[in-house]
Amino acid sequence: MARLEKQIEENLLTRIEAELDGEVSEDTRVLIREKLRVKVRQEMGEQIDRITDEIAAGVLQPERERLAEEKPPVVKEEEFLRLGINIRIQHMFLFTSVLTLIVTGLPLRFAELGWSETVIRLLGGIENSRLIHRIGASGLMGVAAYHFLYTLFSRQGRRDFFLLLPRPKDALDVFTMIKHFLGISEERPKFGRFSYIEKFDYWAVYWGCVIMIGSGLLLWFQDFSLRFLPKFGLDITKEAHRDEALLATLAIIIWHFYNVHLNPDKFPGSLTWLTGKISKHEIMEEHALEYEEIMDARAKNGGPRNEDACQVKTPPDCETVSGRCD
Repeated sequence: MARLEKQIEENLLTRIEAELDGEVSEDTRVLIREKLRVKVRQEMGEQIDRITDEIAAGVLQPERERLAEEKPPVVKEEEFLRLGINIRIQHMFLFTSVLTLIVTGLPLRFAELGWSETVIRLLGGIENSRLIHRIGASGLMGVAAYHFLYTLFSRQGRRDFFLLLPRPKDALDVFTMIKHFLGISEERPKFGRFSYIEKFDYWAVYWGCVIMIGSGLLLWFQDFSLRFLPKFGLDITKEAHRDEALLATLAIIIWHFYNVHLNPDKFPGSLTWLTGKISKHEIMEEHALEYEEIMDARAKNGGPRNEDACQVKTPPDCETVSGRCD
């Protein structure tokens, strides 16, 4: 490349000297040579880029088009609607109320510890902390009452309630899972719409709401409560409220958060509570019996079974993957 540049420069310089009708000074030659060098390199670079582009367009573009045609299209994994908008909103109100109660209640439960004073101060003082706690309690009572009505009058609510009732299979599933965890057996239990873990979560909340709301109301309206209860009865109620609150906090952090968000299979967290959706892989792994039920229902309705069934979408307004809507 350098030799070609030099040859072009010499040819151009000779032509320039001929046009100038005679020899030029050495200084002028140096100046002309420098300008020619810059100009030649610029034009050669442009020509090389143009030729390279033409070669690439003529040789590589057809190959790229061929590879693009041969590349299989990306098929997005099917998602099943597990939680409808109704139950998702209930869950959001529930965890907002419970977290509010935890943040404002634990400092009162452990008032003798230094961090409790800091939290209460950040909340605006003891009276403000109590006010926020009662707002959270009102939210919990509201969502509990709504869920009770939802269970009674919603077809999906009634269906899920009966599916959440404990059954002998749940005990067998626990035993099978323990054997799997201990390496005794490779078999894992197959779950339907709700596993024993989810049933435990649900009934723990149910029981917790009964205890916390009942005892909380007695403590909230102490003067009224003392008309019917002796003083020691109210003291027992207070201890029950405090201990159940601590138990609920530990159950949420250790049990629920781990199973839903911190489990290595879920980390850094599941978004089903927000989107309501679950992937095909997840439903096959975690709710295999429900997946089989869905595929059988699709086949009976004239839809595809097995792999081709992944192209069939669940109606967006359905509460469950089975397509049964309210």
